[in-house]
Amino acid sequence: MIKIYTSPSCSSCRKVKKWFEEQNIPFKEKSIFSPSLNENDIKEILAKSENGTEDIISERSKIIKENDINIEEMKVSDLVKFIKENPSCLKRPIIVDDSRIQVGYNDEEIRTFIPVARRLAQKWCNHDCPEYEHCDGKCDEEKK
Repeated sequence: MIKIYTSPSCSSCRKVKKWFEEQNIPFKEKSIFSPSLNENDIKEILAKSENGTEDIISERSKIIKENDINIEEMKVSDLVKFIKENPSCLKRPIIVDDSRIQVGYNDEEIRTFIPVARRLAQKWCNHDCPEYEHCDGKCDEEKK
């Protein structure tokens, strides 16, 4: 299941949710400010970040700047606790599935979340087909 970590006033978060809805790809939205953002969520995000905290923590966030916090020096347990207590330090949106993570809205990169079967079908499908964006390859089977 795809999870999208969002904040209420984030325009990129709205773009991401709209894109997933248009693609008919199910997702679970979790507000980073919600108590439901738990330690396991934070650990999963950290584990999937290719560049560690650089990918997910905004060094420009108010809490980090005002308190001169060095994220790189924190132990993982302290970092998880810090994020839980200060979720506004997270970049957003954060999109996570079983194997990958994407931070922010990127028109090209987000396409990797299209299910593999649909991507393969689109590769072979007629680009003029009105169902191309939502193709699952079944229209080809019906023609056979």
